[in-house]
Amino acid sequence: MSRRTPRPRPDAVTAASPCPCGLPDTYGACCGARHAGSPAPTAEALMRSRYSAFAVRDAAYLLRTWHPDTRPERLDLDERTRWLGLEVLASTDGGPFHQEGIVEFIATYLERGRQDTLREHSRFVRYDGAWVYVGPLPR
Repeated sequence: MSRRTPRPRPDAVTAASPCPCGLPDTYGACCGARHAGSPAPTAEALMRSRYSAFAVRDAAYLLRTWHPDTRPERLDLDERTRWLGLEVLASTDGGPFHQEGIVEFIATYLERGRQDTLREHSRFVRYDGAWVYVGPLPR
């Protein structure tokens, strides 16, 4: 009986990988630190870390950083969805001294062989001192 070490998936993200959020740092030093418990200093940093959580399929982080009034009971991430890139278009407020912030972004993904984009104006607020995602704003 041979023991095979499972091969990492081609899109597997490690601490040394470029961060999925697009900033010029490694995943471990950027969004990986947020996923491990380091608080996001701004709404944009939280939004980027949430995008990266989708890319690495960290549903627990997504739920933990979702406002309790709008958070679903559970979150099932589709293993077949591959997140390809993030472009932050605008960020309003959401700094270290703000209580609310809005981040507009475009996220590109591949699903069932078809590339598509998600464009959203996301609302973030401070809850118990930490930034949390509230939800999309109407267009």
